[in-house]
Amino acid sequence: MTQISNAAIEKLSPFKKLTPEQARLVEDILSFTASHLQGDWPAIYTIIGDAGTGKSVVLSQLFDRLQTAARKDPSSPFYHTTNYFLVNHPEILKVYREIAGGLPELYKKDFARPTSLINQLDKRQETIDVAIIDEAHLLLSKPDHYNNFYHDNQLVEIIKRAKVVVIVFDQYQVLRMKSLWTPERLHQITNRYPHKEYHLTKMFRMNASQDLVDWFNTFTNDYRLTPLPASARDHYDFRIYSDAEQMRQAIVQRNKEIGLSRILSTSGYPSTLDGGKHYIQEGKFKMPWDQYNYTVTPWAELPQTINEVGSIYTCQGFDLNYTGIILGPPISQTPGTRRLQVNLDKYTDTEAFKKRADLTDPAQIERLEKRMIMNSLNVLFKRGVYGTYLYAHDPLLRQTLSQLFTQAGFHLPKEE
Repeated sequence: MTQISNAAIEKLSPFKKLTPEQARLVEDILSFTASHLQGDWPAIYTIIGDAGTGKSVVLSQLFDRLQTAARKDPSSPFYHTTNYFLVNHPEILKVYREIAGGLPELYKKDFARPTSLINQLDKRQETIDVAIIDEAHLLLSKPDHYNNFYHDNQLVEIIKRAKVVVIVFDQYQVLRMKSLWTPERLHQITNRYPHKEYHLTKMFRMNASQDLVDWFNTFTNDYRLTPLPASARDHYDFRIYSDAEQMRQAIVQRNKEIGLSRILSTSGYPSTLDGGKHYIQEGKFKMPWDQYNYTVTPWAELPQTINEVGSIYTCQGFDLNYTGIILGPPISQTPGTRRLQVNLDKYTDTEAFKKRADLTDPAQIERLEKRMIMNSLNVLFKRGVYGTYLYAHDPLLRQTLSQLFTQAGFHLPKEE
């Protein structure tokens, strides 16, 4: 295999070559922004797309173009504008700030978390010209005292303080009640202002066939197990494991060969603290959850994390070369059917489902909570560039996945 750069900063670099569609999108957003800076603001441009469709790469190049013009081009409508790039995900924020450290037109202070910027602007009694928001589905949509956010909605507050707001949004990456977003909730805000939407649909991250990506989406979005497509392993290393430890050994081997290969898991493993770590155990498999990352290096790029299990909180927004995914206790198969069920009583991420004053219907709350659990799995499914390996905690689901794999004409993995 050719030499591969595993650094996240190169994958989000503003100098990464864009497709013609992405390049046109950047130009369209710049044109939209320029026209609304002169009047008819605030205005909003929304990029909608599933995980891996190149949303962040577009934003990275867009912001570099914007800041270059703001700081270096007196003939540009963006000259001397004040612009910020916002992201709520601390691991992704580290990457953008590292990129800024190597480019004269970008400053590390250009990149901020939304609450920090809102509070800074209020303190200085200032507004800005352009706010670009990566992973807008992570914006808070209720007060969160833990994060020092005392308003009702981060997007609303940013719009109040900016002339143009550019966001990327994926309804299938909404993971917590305090960041509850649906297309309808988003449109209730954006429809109040001049706005434009663009949908990115082509998968760029995974080398998998579109049929396999569709199979993942049917699993998480429709709660259905369907036959695996014949193309599931075309130019892609897709595997089903009946032994989690065997899967771990395969991922360790991939990591030795190519790097950036990790075990990931859904929630659903009760805290059994052992030596200060929270372990996941499946038969002979026993590994700790990811530890809080105090370094400036993203979790997956730390060599020692090959001995940890990653979660949505450390891998969302990032590429991995190979992923070994554990489908934990909250996701099982309904006996006698090919339907999947979500077991809320087995979900252990208690922070995800904190109550909201605007949600009172128990049936709606249950539906949203189940949706968020499947969204978290969808995030994990879309990480692996060259391969995805699956292991299911539920014995029936584990057996059915193995059957689907062999029925598609594939051989179950042997020991490495």
